[in-house]
Amino acid sequence: MSIAVDTKDCTALSDAELVEMADLCAEHSLAYEVGTLSKQAEAWVLVTQAREGDDLRGYAFCTLERIGGTPCVLIGLASVARCELREDVVAAIINDQMRRAVLAFPDEDVLVSARFGNPAGFNAFATLQSIVPRPEAKANGEERAWGGRLAKRYGIDTAAYDKRAFLARGDGSGPAEVFDHEHHSPAEAPADVVALFAEVHPHKGDSVIAFGWAMEEDLRALN
Repeated sequence: MSIAVDTKDCTALSDAELVEMADLCAEHSLAYEVGTLSKQAEAWVLVTQAREGDDLRGYAFCTLERIGGTPCVLIGLASVARCELREDVVAAIINDQMRRAVLAFPDEDVLVSARFGNPAGFNAFATLQSIVPRPEAKANGEERAWGGRLAKRYGIDTAAYDKRAFLARGDGSGPAEVFDHEHHSPAEAPADVVALFAEVHPHKGDSVIAFGWAMEEDLRALN
């Protein structure tokens, strides 16, 4: 069965949908409760939901906005069911958000950002260019500056953010609000990407702030 995806305003989320979203991740290592999800619905503009038949398989909060004039898709908390079609779910969620970006920012390259708690999260960036951080390249000054801007946008205190590692430290009070996705097997993650998360403990609130670029010609192809 294929994955059906829909993006709508967070204000249109019902209490029943919030419960369904909490149920999806109840057995994950990062189990987001209804109260947390309700706050996310207040903090973000859009929510994308992916379904296999009647079953919710994944969701992601996001906002489309400009930061310093640059068009951005900012992805907030997201969770993907540990099902066989999980990679299809991730691709469907991101593809639908990119379609929204085409409408909001026609004829422009778009920066896409998210917070990740483990290497599998980078699968969400499979179609992006110039991803930061990346193992094979040392981030330059402008890329580190973007990391700082995004950390501020995500509400992370300056003292809790390591601009060279793109690492945001939590306070241990709860799980980080990341794009929560896992590979079918840990062996699927390249060793150099795994190394980026050696000091990351998402259940304590840690996350890696990452971003990449959706190029105008690639976005145009989605129309």
